[in-house]
Amino acid sequence: MSKPTWDDVVDLPDELDDETAEQLYEEADELQDMTGEVCPYPQLEAKKAIQGLESGDLLVQETDHVPSTENVPKAVEDLADAKVWKSGSGLYRIFLSKK
Repeated sequence: MSKPTWDDVVDLPDELDDETAEQLYEEADELQDMTGEVCPYPQLEAKKAIQGLESGDLLVQETDHVPSTENVPKAVEDLADAKVWKSGSGLYRIFLSKK
């Protein structure tokens, strides 16, 4: 039996490259600044915002709380497709496209 890896434990959304992340950020229909906020607040705010968007609209949450990069996409997986961008300086953007 092989030793479990991080990938066996956590199912992270696909990561975006810097250029794509910046372009999508500029085109977002709604932005949420969740820096300094911890779970479950970001999940609740994402759900509320997604419900108010039209199909194909894009919500972007900025966060510095690493667990949110996993928890937010899971919380809205029935409502939106998710991708995550990592800045390298501790800032993350969670891109949520309403289904």
